[in-house]
Amino acid sequence: MTSRTSVVSLARRALLVSTVAVFALAACGKSTAKSSPTEVTTTAAVTTKAAGPVMAGDLKHFEALKDAKVVNCLPKSGPLMAAWVYVGTITDGGWTQAHDDGRKAVQDKFGDKVKTTYKESVPEGPEVATAVENLIKDGNTLIIGTSFGFQDAFLAVAAKHPDVCFEFATGYKNAPNMSQFYGAGEDTDFLAGMAAGAASKTGKLGFVAPFPIAEVIREVNAYALGAKLSNPKATVNVVWTNTWFDPAKERAAAESLIAAGMDTIGSGQDSPASGEAAKAKGLPWTGYDADQSKNFPDIWLTATNYHWGVYEIPRVQQILDGKWMAGNYYGGTGDGFVSLAPYGKLVSADTQKAIEAKLAELKAGTFDIFSGPLKDQKGTEKVKAGATLPYGDRFTMDYLVDNVVGDLPKS
Repeated sequence: MTSRTSVVSLARRALLVSTVAVFALAACGKSTAKSSPTEVTTTAAVTTKAAGPVMAGDLKHFEALKDAKVVNCLPKSGPLMAAWVYVGTITDGGWTQAHDDGRKAVQDKFGDKVKTTYKESVPEGPEVATAVENLIKDGNTLIIGTSFGFQDAFLAVAAKHPDVCFEFATGYKNAPNMSQFYGAGEDTDFLAGMAAGAASKTGKLGFVAPFPIAEVIREVNAYALGAKLSNPKATVNVVWTNTWFDPAKERAAAESLIAAGMDTIGSGQDSPASGEAAKAKGLPWTGYDADQSKNFPDIWLTATNYHWGVYEIPRVQQILDGKWMAGNYYGGTGDGFVSLAPYGKLVSADTQKAIEAKLAELKAGTFDIFSGPLKDQKGTEKVKAGATLPYGDRFTMDYLVDNVVGDLPKS
């Protein structure tokens, strides 16, 4: 199975938020990915439209680097050639498939002005730089990385090719020709938690989580806080898989939670395997990264979805207009980068109304999911009443909130 990074690595999706100068703490790790990279090229429009919103408007959540300069990465003739580098396959039912939807959205929008290519199943490690160098040799002048473990290789290659534009999801290191982009999935994780808390009959929820790192800890905590809003007695039992994509391990983790008495299952993984476990027992399920409502109609609640095209389309337009600069972007519900997947039939009308009300507050900026009073599992107050958690603390979050059951393993 493909793994994005080891447990001692930072989340490959932990973005530097430039407006608050948040830096993640990096550690060494290795990948266990063993599949061979494959490449597919697309010209003109694709036949499958990407789901969800695909335009971002003015990219209000983008901030150029200090002293940033325009990088001209247009070819002297012919279409702009753009390449996406994936750690998984475009049929993983989650992270990579969503990224490929973004690529399709770009191709659909620009037609023969852009020629898109992707390499899938590229393992984190030495093969990344080789894959990117080969893409540049093929004429690609926009390269988009989609896994944290690719970051250092991208940075090194970017330094060697100052006339190539690099976009990276989701790291924290920049270069004069390398941008970072990601979004506030924790907000919609909170909303998914509201759906799960309302759907549970016992108030005992289970969550299958990948790595115990800040990005995922934010996700688990947001989900648990949302569940508590729907049901003040709700608890979320968490099991860590230490993998981004391993369907067998994910399903086993979900089954262990079900065996322990959890009657509603949530997932932060890249595959829908935990949904298969929930389906076998007829239990409500919230997914991640993809709308699985059609595949799991009887148990589906909702999920956090990312719409990468919301960012990528305007950025490609900037290249075509000769205005591209390196910077940082952290999108949210307001610009359509992050959204909630369609509700399943188990989400009642009253619950939908409550969720939509919170979503409106999030978009308006009048509600913060990490507002106080907020306590950790030990009862220690982390956020006082009337206060909110600073952005810097969100991106280094290293504790579980008081209604999460389970240990936080040390890396």
